[in-house]
Amino acid sequence: MTDGGSNSRTAKSRGHKPRTKAAAPRAFSIDVTGEGLDQAITWTCLGAHDPVALATDVAGAIAASIDLPAAETSASLKLSDDNTVRRLNKQWRGIDKPTNVLSFPMQAPPGARGKEPVEIGDIIIAQETLAREAAEMGISAHDHFRHLVLHGLLHLLGYDHENDEEAEVMEALETRILATLGVADPYAGSDPIGHEGGAPANGRSERLR
Repeated sequence: MTDGGSNSRTAKSRGHKPRTKAAAPRAFSIDVTGEGLDQAITWTCLGAHDPVALATDVAGAIAASIDLPAAETSASLKLSDDNTVRRLNKQWRGIDKPTNVLSFPMQAPPGARGKEPVEIGDIIIAQETLAREAAEMGISAHDHFRHLVLHGLLHLLGYDHENDEEAEVMEALETRILATLGVADPYAGSDPIGHEGGAPANGRSERLR
């Protein structure tokens, strides 16, 4: 398990093609729930912004931008806290501290686009880390939330940032999709520092670990 990554290898990022105008419409649904290992989670960091609506917009933007593994693709998003994510991070990665987003793929996205619905896995986001990072970067919490959701879902779809080539593909796609949602490029002007966890990602931004 890696921050924003997975504990199993999925399809290579270059295996997903941008959508073409002739492509059949594909649906990407996301189920949003609160989840804590110790207590019920109350999310307040997004203020008046509805996390379900924000996450649904992100899923729709992904569906409009790349080919999905099935006509009906779904994923789950858990709204959580630092304590829960820290425990999961330690369990799966051996890193005893919270992080922003973790991705748990259910299966590798199929190479052939099928007609049967495909559930690709779960992502979980820590509220306190999200709010802290947004404040440090001087951006809104809801824009950072959309970026984290996008980043986690792309990991479930097989994208990664284990090396420069993969990271460039993934970051370019994130930037392009976020632009359709009115979110500024999160990597513009970032310092080249490595991703946390495992081997450094060779000079990629640490904003999404």
